Amino acid sequence: MKSLAAAIFLAAVPGLMASPGKSQPSPLDWNPAAESPRSRAIEIAGAGEGTGYIARDGYWLGTLEKQKPVLVAVDLFAGNSYRFSAAALDPSVRLRVSVFDGDGQPAGSESMLDSPGATASVTPVRNGRFFVRLLMTEGDKAETCMVYFFK
Repeated sequence: MKSLAAAIFLAAVPGLMASPGKSQPSPLDWNPAAESPRSRAIEIAGAGEGTGYIARDGYWLGTLEKQKPVLVAVDLFAGNSYRFSAAALDPSVRLRVSVFDGDGQPAGSESMLDSPGATASVTPVRNGRFFVRLLMTEGDKAETCMVYFFK
């Protein structure tokens, strides 16, 4: 019932839930020579070779504005470890990535960087819908990308 109440609340707040991002190439098509919010998000995820993390095919790409959070709904599975990262290219931007369970309770740890990027990690104890909140704490607005990995 709490999940239903949280979904109704989120649906009732205009602009809070993210609409599907722009149709873009998969984040798996990362080209380190091409500087973009997506390539930066993949880089700061720290989920490269040797870590055991696998990129999910879902991602969010859009314009984020200061103090106007975006929620991205994701389905996560118990026992898997997930790492989310978001990045922008504007050096004046600071981001915050937070993960919440279906009841709206914080789930996981987050790490803000001294750069236009941030990460969050979570290992759910039950399967379900989770929400990743992207928040710009400094800067005006910038194209931002969020990607995620699991193992």
